[in-house]
Amino acid sequence: MHNHPNVIAVRDALTAAGADAAEIVILDEAVHTAPAAAAALDIEVGQIANSLIFDADGEPLLVLTSGAHRVDTAKVAALLGIGRLRRATPEFVRQHTGQAIGGVAPLGHPKPVRTLVDVDLERFPVVWAAGGVPQSLFATTYAELVRVTSGTPAVVA
Repeated sequence: MHNHPNVIAVRDALTAAGADAAEIVILDEAVHTAPAAAAALDIEVGQIANSLIFDADGEPLLVLTSGAHRVDTAKVAALLGIGRLRRATPEFVRQHTGQAIGGVAPLGHPKPVRTLVDVDLERFPVVWAAGGVPQSLFATTYAELVRVTSGTPAVVA
């Protein structure tokens, strides 16, 4: 799994962005949800940075949200001045990220995706994000996650 093209793309993107640690952990089993990932890593669910792709008036929007809560789509739409914000279809996600739902990483996509980063993640010294496939995760900090994704900190819940 370390040689999966998506994992390589994420690792390369982390390295190119000057991430402190570009080590991607491969778990024995896929973790498609924040609670499953947190249990596998023995951490708080809030430390998981869920990568959620939304269809924002036809354009992709990546919201990196704490696994401890849900994105308030009305709040995010109002914040960004978007007419219609909805959960993306699996096909839309794959088209814009090259990755499947459950393993979408915050970077390593074919082209940059507009990104919001949940300010709630800042309270954790370490956060974990998906590494391109459902069995992969990497550790980072909130500040580094904002930096490597060129994300905008936001209240999303």
